[in-house]
Amino acid sequence: MTSDEVRERFLSFFEGKGHKIIPSSSLIPRGDPSLLLTTAGMVQIKPYFLGLEEPPSPRLVSCQKCFRTTDVDSVGDTSHLTFFEMLGNFSVGDYFKKEAIEWAWEFVTEDLKLSRERLWATVYLDDDEAFAHWQRVGIPAEKILRFGDEDNFWGPAGNSGPCGPCSELHYDLGGEFGCGRPECRPNCECGRFSEVWNLVFTQYDQHPDGSRAPLPKPNIDTGMGMERITAAVQGRQSVYETDLFWPVIEGVSQLAGKTYGASKTNDRYMRIIAEHSRGVAFLIADGVLPSNEGRGYVLRRILRRASLFGRRLGLDMPFLGQIAQIAANKMADVYPELVTNQNMIMEVIRAEEDKFIATLETGLDLVEGLVAKALKDGKEQLAGEQVFRLYDTYGFPRELTAEIAKERGLTVDVEGFETEMEEQRAKARAGHKFAATPTTETALAVDVEFTGHEASSSQSRVLELRVMGKPKETASREEKVDIILDVTPFYGEMGGQAGDSGEMTGDRGKVAITDTVRNYSDVTIHQGTVVEGNISVGDAVVARIDVARRLDIARNHTATHLLQAALREILGSHVYQRGSSVQPSRLRFDFSHLTTITEGQLDGIQGWVNEKIREDLPVSARSVPYQDAIAEGAIALFEEKYGGTVRVLEIGEPPISKELCGGTHVKSTGEIGILLITGESSIGTGLHRLEAVTGRTAEWLIAQRFSTLQMAAKELECLPEDVSNKAKSLATQLGLEHKRSLFLERELSQGITESLASQTKKIDGVTVVTAEVASLTMSVLREMGDKLRDRLGSAVVVLATVYDGKPSFLATVTPDLVARGFHAGRIVEQVAKAAGGGGGGKAGMAQAGGKDARKIKQALGLVQDIIADEARQAQ
Repeated sequence: MTSDEVRERFLSFFEGKGHKIIPSSSLIPRGDPSLLLTTAGMVQIKPYFLGLEEPPSPRLVSCQKCFRTTDVDSVGDTSHLTFFEMLGNFSVGDYFKKEAIEWAWEFVTEDLKLSRERLWATVYLDDDEAFAHWQRVGIPAEKILRFGDEDNFWGPAGNSGPCGPCSELHYDLGGEFGCGRPECRPNCECGRFSEVWNLVFTQYDQHPDGSRAPLPKPNIDTGMGMERITAAVQGRQSVYETDLFWPVIEGVSQLAGKTYGASKTNDRYMRIIAEHSRGVAFLIADGVLPSNEGRGYVLRRILRRASLFGRRLGLDMPFLGQIAQIAANKMADVYPELVTNQNMIMEVIRAEEDKFIATLETGLDLVEGLVAKALKDGKEQLAGEQVFRLYDTYGFPRELTAEIAKERGLTVDVEGFETEMEEQRAKARAGHKFAATPTTETALAVDVEFTGHEASSSQSRVLELRVMGKPKETASREEKVDIILDVTPFYGEMGGQAGDSGEMTGDRGKVAITDTVRNYSDVTIHQGTVVEGNISVGDAVVARIDVARRLDIARNHTATHLLQAALREILGSHVYQRGSSVQPSRLRFDFSHLTTITEGQLDGIQGWVNEKIREDLPVSARSVPYQDAIAEGAIALFEEKYGGTVRVLEIGEPPISKELCGGTHVKSTGEIGILLITGESSIGTGLHRLEAVTGRTAEWLIAQRFSTLQMAAKELECLPEDVSNKAKSLATQLGLEHKRSLFLERELSQGITESLASQTKKIDGVTVVTAEVASLTMSVLREMGDKLRDRLGSAVVVLATVYDGKPSFLATVTPDLVARGFHAGRIVEQVAKAAGGGGGGKAGMAQAGGKDARKIKQALGLVQDIIADEARQAQ
């Protein structure tokens, strides 16, 4: 039975039991900040278990992509994986232990035809109910074992969420694969027993502080490792010998010219490459890009680990793309994103592997050198500072250094490394300090009704008022205040969109609102200054936004949605927003894309957006359940946390853009007016930034640039449309004139050189030439110095000139005098200092600049004493 058949049979089996098949979610968890990556099939079920969202069915089944980082260093043995598939069936308050156990037994024994005699079960210490159900389906009591929290209580995915006791189904691979001890049984570390299915009886919700509360209804969360169950079905001890991995192993074997099974060491290297290449492909396909933080660091770490061990197999050239392609081809029918993002996957791997290889040789030599020195000095550990320098300078992940050191019996100072890392982070934070008002940390946690999507003003009441961060009942004229209202049209800064400004007017005073922010409890804080009378807690006020400013912001915000649609249309569907800033006067949009963006592509992006603006497409919003929005294809931000119900913003009918967004927007694209891209740059590996303006700012920019063009045309005495050609013509002429000028300078310098060669003088036996020459560029002055030095054979030459009103100095010393200790750098530094400047250079030639051209004669007059001093030191 193939792995594809195992996957299909599992889904079909539970579909036949009334379960709804749900597709795998991304490896990047959406709306769950407690998780770095999707680690279990339950991750996307979590909101249903917590009662936050309504499930599409109380019975669900999936084959979920998962990635766990806890076993990275163990990958290379015959069982551990980072990326894996998890087959899971779930009950959201429907069936419980009886059905879960009966169906698990039915599937493995009847559909997969696993031997009943080879199956064992484990249950939680006091779970007599599960024990009885396993006995009832046919497992003898002596093959049902009880374990405690470590083995049979399933914690949450992350530090909070659903959890409960569990029961595991283990498959006996046979005594020949075990330790041989009579007491060998499930959970023995010898590897004889393979845990193939875990049935979690989810009864509790664990809070971040570790406390647990009963769930409204008990649930079932099961997870069966696709790779492990396939190994059992196909009669393989190792997951790497199944059809899921074997084509990849063969690919590595052929590329390296090594036979799998001939060497335990090489086998380990091949497994590392095969496993990590597969994981790399899936991470990139789901939008992860290499970086030094978070999930991007996970990708970089496993990619570089695979590259390192490929080198151990003799693969010195980039190879990971070829292996990742084999892994992707094997899984592409099940996970089409591997095909959709194929080019992106290959480009990211190529760029990252090339980057690592460029420093790998030096890095490896340094690691080996540090290890050798530590062993020679009798040390058992590499210093954290050394490990950090390898990471910071050569891109060597700490874990790779630790792995190399471990092979030689050494450890690394992890604490010291983290100290160095924290110092670097502290320096980075110091460069990006910002001040948070006391209000944002201490304001009341209240529900504030936001009316700003429909209205520009509201009748409101002051709930809380603070001055300098301290609560006050009343604020008077000129006092700076933070205000919380019960109802507000003001949008608090969020999701990259700037907060509103405006005013609040009451019977006894007025407040000018300069900014609106949100605190950590998502309460809207209005920041401003009392400009008339006073304002008090409980006052009724009219809150009114600055409509013109709001419209400027709305134009830019809707434009960012159009930009993302244009980028995905022109560059590809791999493009996703990675950050944005929406201000009244400009917008910034950061997005994922690996290769250089051409001028033609930029023109196409701008043109596409402006075409949609001219079409005056309708912009509409609606509230829908989060899962429904994602199923419809709405784009969500990876890092954003969403509730059960979300706001979907659509542009056009049918929509050309569909994103989750709570910000403020125009009612139709025509209101944007025009978009001008003002800048494009790369801000990191696979990350680009676009800057643009719209509306009034774009109109101002066009007028400014047109005015500049008109002035240029007037100065060049041509039509505006001819400015470019006229400028090119002038540039060509200037280039010719520059060459002519340089030729004349050299001709002049030739005559000066001849004259100076006969004007030498002796200082303590040393031939010296000093002179102020006609205005020459530094390059011609250097040529003159070289000629004089060569002509004289043994001499010190010090020249000065004034170019563009600034004095410049040059000193040259012939090799024989350099050998005696004379140094051009020292000489010219002292000369230039007299003219208010400085400089230096090598012993044979050095140059310097001054500030006061009137002091050149005085400066050159010092040469005699300087040379005499150099001569005494040289003796």
